[in-house]
Amino acid sequence: MAPKAAPAPRSRVPSSKHFSTQVSSASGDEKSSSRDKSSTNGSRNGSPVVHPLRHTWVFWFRQHRGPGTKITNYEEGIKKITAYSSIESFWSLWTHLNPPSSLLPTTDYLLFHSGVRRPVWEDPLNIGGGKWIIRLRKGIADRLWEDLVLAVVGDQFAECTSIGEEKTDSAGADVPQGDRPEICGCTISVRQNEDIITVWNRRGADARVKEAIRETIRRVLNLPTTTVMEYKSNTESMQDKSSFRIAANADRTPLS
Repeated sequence: MAPKAAPAPRSRVPSSKHFSTQVSSASGDEKSSSRDKSSTNGSRNGSPVVHPLRHTWVFWFRQHRGPGTKITNYEEGIKKITAYSSIESFWSLWTHLNPPSSLLPTTDYLLFHSGVRRPVWEDPLNIGGGKWIIRLRKGIADRLWEDLVLAVVGDQFAECTSIGEEKTDSAGADVPQGDRPEICGCTISVRQNEDIITVWNRRGADARVKEAIRETIRRVLNLPTTTVMEYKSNTESMQDKSSFRIAANADRTPLS
C-alpha cells in the first residue's frame, strides 16, 4: 500500500545551506551558484526555473506484513514512490509525504541514489559497504529525518566521496568525482518503541571514509557527543540476516 499524502503540505522551506546547486554533468560543467542568473535565464524564455541536483535520487516505501513475514519476501514489500533530480521536484514530493511520526510501526522510508537498482544489501553499489545506525526514542524522528534527507540530496556528504579515491581511471583520464558518490542512501525505520535512521555508504572497509561520514552525520543533525552510533557492514547483515546490531534496549539518542 503506497503512502497517503499528508492533509496539508509542510511549510518548512530548505535554505541554501541544504543544497549544493552545482548542475549535473549532463547539464554541463558550469555551476548554477547564482540564483539571479538562473532566474533571469528562466524568465527570458518563459519556462520555470529548475535547479538540478548533482545526482538523481529515488524514494522507496516499505510496510512489513507482520511477524510472520519471511526474510525472502523482503524485496516484495519494497515499493518505489518516485525519482527526482531537481530541488523543485524533490520539494514537490517531500511536502506531501507523511512524516515518520504519522506512520504505522514497521514502516520504512528508503532514499537511495539512482545507481542503486534495489535498496538491499546485495545491490552491486551497496554490497561492499555498510551503514551507520542511530536508534532514536519516539517523538524526535521527524526533524532528524528531514535534516538527514536534505543533507544527503543536498550533497552535504560530498567531502566523504574523495577520500582515498583515485582521480583518474585505468587509462589516465580524469574521473568526475560526482559520478561515484560515497553515500548510497539513507533510511528510517518506524518501530513500536523506537525509530531507527541509517546512512548507507559504498566503501565499508575504509576507516577514514566511515569516520568522515560519522562526523558529517553529527554535524548535519546537530547530535550530542553522547549519541550512540553503530556501523554494520552489509556483509555482516547478509550473514546474520539482520540490518541492526545494537540491542533494542540500548541507549537511544537523548534529544529533546
